[in-house]
Amino acid sequence: MTSTDPAAVLAGARLLPVLTVPSTQAGGPLADALAAGGARCAEVTLRTPGAERVLREMAAHGGLTVGAGTVLTPEQAERAVAAGARFVVSPGFDEEVVAKCRELGVPVVPGVATATELMRALRAGLHTVKLFPAEPLGGPRTLRALAAPFPGVRFVPTGGIDASRMAAYLAEPAVLAVGGSWMAAPALLERGDHDEIRRLTADAVDRSMP
Repeated sequence: MTSTDPAAVLAGARLLPVLTVPSTQAGGPLADALAAGGARCAEVTLRTPGAERVLREMAAHGGLTVGAGTVLTPEQAERAVAAGARFVVSPGFDEEVVAKCRELGVPVVPGVATATELMRALRAGLHTVKLFPAEPLGGPRTLRALAAPFPGVRFVPTGGIDASRMAAYLAEPAVLAVGGSWMAAPALLERGDHDEIRRLTADAVDRSMP
């Protein structure tokens, strides 16, 4: 049976590489580099024309739990799951996207930036949300302020986080995992520097260990 609990699907991973991949040929080698660096999961954002193909290639790798990010519509969610996405991440909270993910039987992690949005997510029965954009919103201090009145909520902060900031988020008990793109930044993807992606991923995984 497919789990709809993000924590179960992420299998204890505390690091979520967030990938915006410009080339449709990059999926396989990128998955190899991330897995070799110790990553357990990855989020492929639907921000490029070939994102669904990349998602399909990475999902077929077998060494990673791969999800889709920047999902804005129910139709995108449906196509992403058809391409192999095991979870769905959205930059905001949308009832129709949540409903479609439930229909498809996959976990959905909607983005929130305010207590009002968080309350809407809770009313929808969701207890894991994405704090986005985490750094511009105020970082761990804002996360603590949001977590205080909602003790059962788990957060996946994303947005502006790099290796130097990751530990501050992971120190927060309410944080499930940290999302970031620095392990596979656009410049690294453009030049196909998979050795550096592997190295940065290994460093980030090591830093994420309790």
